[in-house]
Parts: sequence; structure tokens; C-alpha cells
Amino acid sequence: MSQVEVDGTGATGGASFSAAARDAVEALLAPVDADLARRYPGDSGTRQPVHTVYVPADAFGADTVREWGRQALEAFDTHAGTPAELARALGVADDALLADVHARVRAKLEREPIEDLRIDFEDGYGPRPDAEEDAAAVRTAELVAAAVAEGGAPPYLGIRIKCMEAPVRARGIRTLELFLATLLANGGLPEGLVLTLPKVTYAEQVTALVRLLEDFERRAGLPAGRIGFEIQIETTQAILGPDGRATVALMIEAAEGRATGLHYGTFDYSASCGVSAAHQSMDHPVADHAKAVMQVAAAGTGVRLSDGSTNVIPTGSTEQVHAAWKLHHDLVRRSLARAYYQGWDMHPAHLPTRYVAVYSFYREGLAAAAARLAAYVAKAGGDVMDEPATARALSGYLLRGLDCGAVDPAEFTALTGLDRARLDALAGR
Repeated sequence: MSQVEVDGTGATGGASFSAAARDAVEALLAPVDADLARRYPGDSGTRQPVHTVYVPADAFGADTVREWGRQALEAFDTHAGTPAELARALGVADDALLADVHARVRAKLEREPIEDLRIDFEDGYGPRPDAEEDAAAVRTAELVAAAVAEGGAPPYLGIRIKCMEAPVRARGIRTLELFLATLLANGGLPEGLVLTLPKVTYAEQVTALVRLLEDFERRAGLPAGRIGFEIQIETTQAILGPDGRATVALMIEAAEGRATGLHYGTFDYSASCGVSAAHQSMDHPVADHAKAVMQVAAAGTGVRLSDGSTNVIPTGSTEQVHAAWKLHHDLVRRSLARAYYQGWDMHPAHLPTRYVAVYSFYREGLAAAAARLAAYVAKAGGDVMDEPATARALSGYLLRGLDCGAVDPAEFTALTGLDRARLDALAGR
């Protein structure tokens, strides 16, 4: 059989691509390369919280985080004081893994009960006289600044303003202005600052917030792009536009790199689809459809996803608490399996099952994921031959477990032989 000869430049003898053809390909694809890099930069490399806690602005105080932790621990100790009682509540096996999770969750509730806190000036706060909301915007910003300065703030915190629809737009802008200006006057914007824009229906509403933030940054002498925000997906118009396009993708583009997350609003979205109150849930088919569209639109963009919440509160008798806990636990596990690694929590007693579900998810798969990643790094193969994309997913899974406290750094290193820097690199961070 004849062979094609290749000279020292890589060119083949006989038929070959011309230099002009190669140059034409580069010229053709250069704009595509630039567009891919701009639109799909990949994960930001920062920690993603496992949840967001919403607290109405008038209820937020200096002791909110500590009080939520205290109430969560009280509920945990009262209704699931032992691994066996927790197992009965959730309908799972009472085994060594659950005992380990039980101890870790209790320590988490003592150490860091809230990972992400949103002070709510929207539905949870409602319409108030302007003077009252002005004062609340200043007061909450001062409390946030003090918490950050004292080291008692959650890793992420910020506010949800009113939406950009005409009846409340000016009020939402005024609250945002007062909150940001007060933070600047009291030590600056914290690293973990998060803003949330609710009830978005048109991409132009996202653009409007971008223009406001550009103006604020310029006037305050802040770096361009310093302030990002989340987009809440609570309306049907945010998923499918009148022209048949996925509006949420247009919203990510309209954010011009400032969008940090897409948060699904369970009850507003369900209601906008005509779902009756008794059937509004995170696992309803309309919710699954909306979140699937969000997931595809956000993939590769660096914009993270958050599921919604359940409004079934774990209070009352132990039997009532256990029923609510099982519902919440199962919904959180369902979200995690579908790659929604964040959700909303509405009550302190939701925190125990949030962390039980999250910690169990990461600890159950720890050994297998670590072994597969170690085999990939060593090119050892094994029972599964993983590709780079799967290695990135395995690394992301382990990183999320490390970030929330489900996995210990020394434990991870012992299982994989890798350090955090190597794991970040494998995850593409």
C-alpha cells in the first residue's frame, strides 16, 4: 500500500491544502472564535452557594443570620436529634453515611447556617410609603456593611429590588441607588454582593439595569462591570417570546456579562401558566420545561442556575415537621440530580433538610467520583473510560462538595492525590 509522504513543514506530497485555503478558513472563523469566547466563557471559578435565603427588608436585622441558625438547630435537635430519627423522617436508611451527614449538618448549622442571603424589597416586602422604603434601604445597607466589617456576614448577600415594570420601576431604582450608595459610604461594596432583578419579561429590562449600573460605577469611580446581578425567571415571557425565541437567552446577552445567575420563581411562574395553587411546585411539568430552557440557555455562559422553593413550612408537631422535611429533602435531591445546585429556602427549619440533602448527594458519590477522576488523571482507564468533558463534570462535582463543607480537603486529597489547584484546573476554572 502506498503512503503519503510529509515534509518537514507538515505538507504532504501531491494533493494538499493550499496556504490560501488555510488562511481563508482562519479569516472565516476568526469572528466565530471571538464570539464563542465572549458568549461562552465557562464557569467563573467562584463558589456557588447551595441556597438563597429570602428575608423581607423590614424583618432583616443584625442578628438575622444568627437567629436563623439558632432556629434551624432547635428544629434539628427537636425533631431529628439522632441519625435514627432523621432516617425515620426522610424514609432513608439509618447507616454510617447518614450518621456522618447528621454530624456534619449540625456543625454546618452552627458554623455557617446561611450561604446566601437576599434582603427582599419585592414581594416579601410589598408596597410601602416612599419615606419608609428609603429608610429601610439605608438601614439594611448599614447592617450589611457592619456585618461584613465584623466578619459575620454570609459569603453572599444583597437585595432583591422591585421589577422594571412601569408601576414600580422608579421605586426599585431609588432603593437600589440608596442601598449601593450607603454601602459605598460605609466601607465599599462587599465581594459577595448580589443583586436580584425579579419578574423580567423583556430583555430591554435587563439592558435598563445594565445602563443604571454602568452610570453608578462611572460616577462612583468603580471598575466597569464591578456590579453583577441575577435574573429571576418568573414569567412565561421570560421563557418563550412572541416570536418563538427563547427569551431567557436574549436576557443573558442583554446583561452584557453582568448576569451571575438565573433563579426560577416557582409560584409566580406556575401561576403565569395557569397552574392552580394546590399544584404549584418545583416538580410540576411547567417547572421542568422552564428550567430545561434556562439550563440550555445558560450552558457554558458562566451564568449559574438556581431552582425555586417549596412553601410547605416545617412547623407544628413532629409528624408535621417530618412530612414537610421529607417533601423538601426529596425536592432538593431531585434538583441536584438535574444539575440545579442551588435553590431557595424560606424558613429556618428548611435549613436542616437543605444541608442533609446536599451533603448526602456529595458524600454518596464521593468515592466513585474521586476514583474516576484519579483514573482519568493517571490515564489508568478502569471500568469507565472518561473524556475531558466528563472529567470537568467530576471535578465540578467534587469542588461543590468541598465548597459547601460536605467534603473535607484532606479527605479529597487522600482519595485522589490531587490538591485544590489541580482540581480547579481540571474543572476549567
